[in-house]
Amino acid sequence: MPDNQEAILEKDETSTDHIQPVKLDQWKWWLLVAANIVFLLVGQAAAVLLGRFYYDQGGNSKWMATLVQTAAFPILLIPLFLLPSSKDTLTSSTPPSLRVLGSIYFSLGVLIAGDNMLYSIGLLYLSASTYSLICATQLAFNAVFSYFINSQKFTALILNSVVVLSLSAALIAVNDDSDGPSGVSRSKYIIGFICTVGASALYSLLLSLMQLSFQKVLKKETFSIVLEMQIYTSLVATSASVIGLFASGEWKSLHGEMESFGKGKISYVLTLVGTAVSWQVCSVAVVGLIFVVSSLFSNVISTLSLAVTPIAAVVAFHDKMNGVKVIAMLLAIWGFATYIYQNYLDDSKARRTQNSVGESQNNSIC
Repeated sequence: MPDNQEAILEKDETSTDHIQPVKLDQWKWWLLVAANIVFLLVGQAAAVLLGRFYYDQGGNSKWMATLVQTAAFPILLIPLFLLPSSKDTLTSSTPPSLRVLGSIYFSLGVLIAGDNMLYSIGLLYLSASTYSLICATQLAFNAVFSYFINSQKFTALILNSVVVLSLSAALIAVNDDSDGPSGVSRSKYIIGFICTVGASALYSLLLSLMQLSFQKVLKKETFSIVLEMQIYTSLVATSASVIGLFASGEWKSLHGEMESFGKGKISYVLTLVGTAVSWQVCSVAVVGLIFVVSSLFSNVISTLSLAVTPIAAVVAFHDKMNGVKVIAMLLAIWGFATYIYQNYLDDSKARRTQNSVGESQNNSIC
């Protein structure tokens, strides 16, 4: 049998730059990647805009902002049940035990809850531009984690993509004259800065740990494993957020928060629901890109959204679009395109190698 009958995740032994589901046709693989990119960009842009809208209109619960980032996970049960079940072709590997799976899901879920809380605090105490600049550091963190955890290789094109995307986010950041929202003290600004840096580092670590879990433990070929990963870790993260909401006492102020919300009660509920759904769409796209490509690629696309979000703000909130933001957007597209091109080169090289091996096997049989 040719190599394309092997499991997707065994490709980590070759230490290639990305993990590609080789059993899919090339156009199907690129279609899957493109769909995940669209879901990530749209989902994250909508979630960030709604999160800022929540704070601007009087919302002040950090635990509620944390909870909505994972609370909508039950909607993923619909595609999980609709997807046809398939047996693993990886018959030579022993499936992980429930204890191992439970440990993985619980650990990742707790880390996700902590990461979401750190991001919520950062978005509360920092301006959108400063927040975007600090979030761009996740690429640097991810480069380190991917090197040590996932044996990630870097080429000139990948490094160019990382640098250009970081510059794009930095341009957006320095374009804003204010360091923090009005009424935020210096001490709270420092807290927001530290929390956002910590969240960026933790987020990058999570991406690498998820990729490692797919490579070494889960070893399944269907997209259902991506949904299962998202559902179980979100269940843990949501439970931890609910515990935090009640333990902190913030639940007592939620009724008054809804009553005094700037746009009214219905808008308050719709904002929270929309934020929850948007984050879930974004999260499953992140995991999907880790599964079909790599953690670094997923992080690059996440950083690209930092440049796309201001464009969405122009449409939604009629923000001013100046020359600096236009240049930042063009830089983001450039960085994104160079990374896509590197993946195209890697894909072509892998397929040529695969075809050569297949031809050699056929010749030896003849």
